[in-house]
Amino acid sequence: TRSRRGRSLSPARGVPRTCLEPSGTMTEVVENEEEIEMWKIRKLVKGLEEARGNGTSMISLVIPPKGQINLTSKMLADEMGTASNIKSRVNRQSVLGAIGSAQTRLKLYNKVPPNGLIIYCGTVLTDEGKEKKVNMDFEPFKPINTSLYLCDNKFHTEALSELLQSDNKYGFLVMDGHGSLFGTLNGNHREVLHKVSVDLPKKHGRGGQSALRFARLRLEKRQNYVRKIAEMMTQMFITADKPNVNGLVLAGSADFKNQLLQSDLFDIRLQPIILMIVDVSYGGENGFNQAIELSADVLGNVKFIKEKKLIGKYFDEISQDSGKYCFGLKDTLACLEMGAIETLLVWENLEVNRHTLLNKSTDVEEIVNLTQEQEKDDSNFKDKETGEDLESTHSESLLEWFANNYKNFGCVLEFVTDKSEEGSQFVRGFGGIGGMLRYQVDLAAFEVASDAGTFSGDDSSDDEGYI
Repeated sequence: TRSRRGRSLSPARGVPRTCLEPSGTMTEVVENEEEIEMWKIRKLVKGLEEARGNGTSMISLVIPPKGQINLTSKMLADEMGTASNIKSRVNRQSVLGAIGSAQTRLKLYNKVPPNGLIIYCGTVLTDEGKEKKVNMDFEPFKPINTSLYLCDNKFHTEALSELLQSDNKYGFLVMDGHGSLFGTLNGNHREVLHKVSVDLPKKHGRGGQSALRFARLRLEKRQNYVRKIAEMMTQMFITADKPNVNGLVLAGSADFKNQLLQSDLFDIRLQPIILMIVDVSYGGENGFNQAIELSADVLGNVKFIKEKKLIGKYFDEISQDSGKYCFGLKDTLACLEMGAIETLLVWENLEVNRHTLLNKSTDVEEIVNLTQEQEKDDSNFKDKETGEDLESTHSESLLEWFANNYKNFGCVLEFVTDKSEEGSQFVRGFGGIGGMLRYQVDLAAFEVASDAGTFSGDDSSDDEGYI
């Protein structure tokens, strides 16, 4: 797939900026952006973990948010002095070069950024056995509370891997006839927010004529208990008129949890985030621990379920033949340039690279998106008309290009896996790339019009929408 220079992908002409704003609430947009940042870190970690070097010439430097640049610079200067005593000449030069690169990167900052600073410098060996210098510095997408300096034959990415751990918070209610416990689970950290004890009257057959009155009093106290817990649920798990947890688990040994859920007193804002109801053998903290164990699979699959729903919605558009969908690399990129895509779905392991090719004789650049197999075919790097060789001036992963530029097209970018049945079908049947559109697009007519403009020999024909 190709596009001429000056006609590279950009928001469609004539489409108001407001039409290109991503849909969804601010919370959803922030969560989506964080997931994309996590994908970038995941890709970076994978590349750094595979890198290997000669000797101990690879430096990993992590500075926490409250660290000081001048202290780190002094530490590197001391390390420079120590490294100059290394006996092996080759290793000594590599280490001194890496420390010098780290010092140069550090000089770019007057103070440590709010989320901390990560620097990787060193000489790595490529697959061909050649040496390649790697120097990078960046601020992570969320605070990193680790201080690290290591000189090794590999980059240490443990601190980065910690950032990838899910920080979704889940709320728990453990409710029975003796009391209730409100708690949260965030990663591996569980917290008890509040405990409530209650003394409810038991059923009994004594009382003679007063038995009905006793039963009525018992029922009234149970209803008051349910009302109190429903009100506390709202206090604990609703902040600024929206839930402050990603999901809720209701647990208990009696039927109170079901009564609470069916009650009109239960806040309707919490209804959509209930993940499951579990029966536990205990109350209090023991019941809380048991509820966490019983709900572990569901909590681990929340992202999995979200992905299944997303791809299911995409398949619904196709089955209804609404015309508000596209799939395949060529059609998806064409719709992206029009500003028609609302949600862009991409397989997280899509192996397509975006090349910028230069024709030296005409000084015209064109963009080509090629798979790894297509890259092995030299004909894809030749001019179709003259057969002249084209020079690749720039190359990057299409996934990275999407991650860096999707906002320019006013769409939401969603990376999906092939681990679910729907995800596997999307990857195998639709090429691992597609989109849900804002409006219907007749791609067949669009292609015919583009081809007609090409065959007419009219150089002024507007083919910028077709790639």
